[in-house]
Amino acid sequence: MIEQGTVKQLVEEGLGGTDCFLVDVVVKPGNTIVVEIDNEEGVDIDRCVALHRYIESKLDRDVEDYELEVGSAGITSPFKVVAQYRKNIGNEVEVLTKAGVKLNGILKEAGENHFVVTVTKKIKTETSKRKVEVQEDLSFEYSEVKYTKYLIRFK
Repeated sequence: MIEQGTVKQLVEEGLGGTDCFLVDVVVKPGNTIVVEIDNEEGVDIDRCVALHRYIESKLDRDVEDYELEVGSAGITSPFKVVAQYRKNIGNEVEVLTKAGVKLNGILKEAGENHFVVTVTKKIKTETSKRKVEVQEDLSFEYSEVKYTKYLIRFK
């Protein structure tokens, strides 16, 4: 079976000098290799084809047969790496915590160990009869969330 680490190394080499970054590599039983990449502007088919050809040129089908899929991370897929969080700063995201709390907000910041989401809450104040919208920054460790993903709204 082809090793995941070997494929990751090949992907990093193949992406060297480009604005793309590795999101995930999965090697499934039967040597089905799935590679996900991304960049700030989105990944086009030409970049996927070029990386596919690079990886294919480094693996020998005569030694071990495999199936290779190279694609971009889906727009509705959960974020897997910090670079995806950074790419989406300023965008609305959906967060599901491991405690089961789901919230929507604007991704404000993404550090190495945590990220910050600005959520809008409606609260009742002593001075007003109606609820007032208040923004609050919530900080999460990456380990505290089940997923974070880009939120698409149709209005």
